[in-house]
Amino acid sequence: MSKISSPCVKLCVIHPDGSLCLGCGRTLAEIGQWSSMSEAERLAIMARLDAREPPSVRRAVRRGRSV
Repeated sequence: MSKISSPCVKLCVIHPDGSLCLGCGRTLAEIGQWSSMSEAERLAIMARLDAREPPSVRRAVRRGRSV
């Protein structure tokens, strides 16, 4: 079995408005459907993640800082 590509950094923090995980930038729906998506679908989503939430916000969350 091949490894599934994922932006997960094992820091699951959902933004207060409930739209995105601050750790990886995915929506809850994307996280829930991730394992059933094709590799092409996963890669397409990963290519759009930086446009959703500034990477600096995700870096701050990963380092335990408030945003």
